[in-house]
Amino acid sequence: MTAEKISYQDYLGLLLKEPATDPDAFAEQSEEILKYSVVVKNQGGFDLVLAPDPEKVEMDPDLQELENAMGTANRLARWRRQSQFRRRLNAGENRPVLVSEGDSWFQFPVLIKDVIDQLNRHFLIYSVGAAGDTAENMVYGPEKKARREYMSSLGKMRDHVDAFLFSAAGNDIIGADPDTGEPVLYDLIRPFNGNPGDIAGHIDHAVLKEKLTFLKTAYRKVISDIRADPGFRNLPIVIHGYDYAFPYPHHPAGGKDRRNPKYADKNQWLGDPLDRRGIVSQSLRRNLIMYLVDELYGMLAGLSANPLNTGVWLVDCRGAMPEVSDWNDEIHGTDDGYTAVAARFRQTIEQALAHRATLIS
Repeated sequence: MTAEKISYQDYLGLLLKEPATDPDAFAEQSEEILKYSVVVKNQGGFDLVLAPDPEKVEMDPDLQELENAMGTANRLARWRRQSQFRRRLNAGENRPVLVSEGDSWFQFPVLIKDVIDQLNRHFLIYSVGAAGDTAENMVYGPEKKARREYMSSLGKMRDHVDAFLFSAAGNDIIGADPDTGEPVLYDLIRPFNGNPGDIAGHIDHAVLKEKLTFLKTAYRKVISDIRADPGFRNLPIVIHGYDYAFPYPHHPAGGKDRRNPKYADKNQWLGDPLDRRGIVSQSLRRNLIMYLVDELYGMLAGLSANPLNTGVWLVDCRGAMPEVSDWNDEIHGTDDGYTAVAARFRQTIEQALAHRATLIS
C-alpha cells in the first residue's frame, strides 16, 4: 500500500521550518527533509541539489519555482545553520562562539552529520562553509572580491567570536580542475611504473610542489587578513589536513567495499584517476593518498609552528577514521567517523581557547 503523499506546500514548510536549537532535534528535522526528498548529483557530487520525491510529494508547478530557487542543499544548510545559531545566541546560550569557513568536511548538507554538526553540541558556530568550495575560491574567488567572506563573517561576530575554523585544500587536490575538468589527483599521480612498492616514484613532485605552494600562499593570506585586524590579533585560527582516505575499491580481508553513496560515483574522486593511471594495487593506492595527506600536513605544520606564538592551531586528524567502514564515500566520513574527527577538533579548540584566555586576562 502506497503511503499518502504530502502536499508541495507542506514540503516547502519542511524546508522553511524554523530550525530547532537542540542539536538532536535539529538532526531530526534534517532527516525529515531527506525523507521526502531525492538527491540530484551536481557539480561532481559536491554541490548537492535536493528535490521533492514525486512518489511522496504532490507536485505543484506553481510552487516549484520557489523550491528551485532555494533547492541547492548548500544554501538550505547555510540558512538552517545560521538561523539556529542566531536563536541560540539570542537565547543567551553560554558557549564559546566560533566562525567556520570551509569545504564539505565542514558542510555536507543533510546527508551526513559533518564536523561542524558534531561540534555544534559544544559550541555556537556561525557557519559559512559550502560543500565543494576550494581554497582558491574562498580566498581569491570573484564573489569574494568586495570583502572575503571569512572576514565579513568575523566582522559580524566581532563582539562574540572566540575562534576561527578553516577547512580548505581537499578540493584543490582531489577536486576537478576548473579549466580542464580533469580530477586534480590525475595530474599528481604518474602512470604505474611496475613497482607497487615505489610510492614516491608515482608522485609528480613538480605538480605537488606547485599545489602546496599555492595552498601555502592562500593560507598565509587568510592568516594575514585576520591578523591585520587589531581585534583579531590573538584570535585562535584552527586548521586541519584531513585523514587517510580509502580509494575505491578497498578489499579488507574477508569482505568487499560496501560504500555506495547516492550523491556520487563510488570511485569519483580517488579511484577513477588511479584506475586511469594503471594503479590497481590496493596498498599502493592507499599509500599514495597517505603520502599526499602527509605532505599537506607538513606544509600546514610549518604555518602553525608553535601555536602558542602563532595562534594557528593544527588539528591532526590522521588515523581518526582508520577503517573503511568509517567512511561514507572515498573522502567523507560517516556520522560516527566525523564524531571521532570532531573529538580531536574539540580538544584542540579547548586548548586554543584556554591559551587565549591567558592572553586577554
